[in-house]
Amino acid sequence: MNLRGRVAVVTGAGAGLGRSYALELASRGAQVVVNDIGAALDGVGHDDTPAQSVVKEIIERGGEAVADTTSVASPEGGEAIIQHAMDEYGGVDILVNNAGNMRLSSFAKLDVRSIGEVLDVHLGGAFYVTHPAYQVMMKQNRGRIVFTTSGLGIFGIYGADVYAAAKGGIDGLMSALRLECERWGIKVNAVAPMARTRMAGDDLYAELPNEAVGPEHVAPVVTYLSSDECEVNGEIWSVGAGSVARVFTARAPGYYKHPTNEGPLTAIDVASHVREIGDLTGASEPENWLAEWKIVADRYRAS
Repeated sequence: MNLRGRVAVVTGAGAGLGRSYALELASRGAQVVVNDIGAALDGVGHDDTPAQSVVKEIIERGGEAVADTTSVASPEGGEAIIQHAMDEYGGVDILVNNAGNMRLSSFAKLDVRSIGEVLDVHLGGAFYVTHPAYQVMMKQNRGRIVFTTSGLGIFGIYGADVYAAAKGGIDGLMSALRLECERWGIKVNAVAPMARTRMAGDDLYAELPNEAVGPEHVAPVVTYLSSDECEVNGEIWSVGAGSVARVFTARAPGYYKHPTNEGPLTAIDVASHVREIGDLTGASEPENWLAEWKIVADRYRAS
C-alpha cells in the first residue's frame, strides 16, 4: 500500500493514536504534517515538543514530516494548518482528524459554561480543518478524510456527556458529507478506536495486556482508509485489540397505523405497541434520509 507522493495532515499527532497514524503513514511514503499543540489532557497549555519529537522520529526512520503546533479549535487555526501543508508540500491528499481533549463529569455536576472547550476541539476542529482541506481536495479531484469518533459516543458511557455529544456530532457530519464528496473523488470514513492512551487512561482496557490494546493496532485501519485502495465511503469502523467491525445506524420496521384509513396515531397506540416499535427483526439501513422517508411513504401507499 504505497502512499508515496501523498501529503497527509494528522491532527493530535504528538502522542498516542495520532503518533501511530503519523508513523504508519510516513512509513508508507506519505509526507506528513504532524499537528499537535502539546496540551494537557484537558486541553490546557502549549508545548511544541510532542509534535517535534514525532517529526524527528519519522525523519530518523527515513520518512518526511514537518511539525505544526496550531490549534484546531478555530476556523483560522484550521486554515493555517492546511496552508502549512500547502506551503510545505504543495497539496493535501489525506486528512486524519484526531485532535481531542477530555473532561469527565456526570451530567448533574457538569459546568455547562465550559462545554465549548471540548466541543470546539472535537466537533469544531473536525469542521475547521476539514473545510479548507476539502476545498483543496476538490480542486485535486481526489482525497481521503478520516474522522475520529468513539464508542463512548455511539453506545454511551457514564460521565462523558460532552465528549459523547461531540463525537456524535462528528458522526452526523460524516453522514452528510459522504453524500457530497464522491463526485470529487473524495472518500470520508471514521474510526472508533479502542486503545490504551493518555486519554483512555488505564482502567478501560485493564483486562487485556498492554501489547494487545496499543494504538499500533488501530493505525493499519487508518492507513487503509487513507489509501487509494480504500473503496468504502461514509462508514464507521470500530477498531481495537485486533478487531475491525463496522458500526451503523439501522431502522426497525416498527409499528404502522394508516393515518387516513385507520385514524390518527394516539398515545394509547404507542403504549400498546412498544415491543413492535423496538423489534429489530427485519431492520434495514437506509442509504440516506430520503430513503428512510420513502419507506414510510411506500407503507402509506401500500395500505
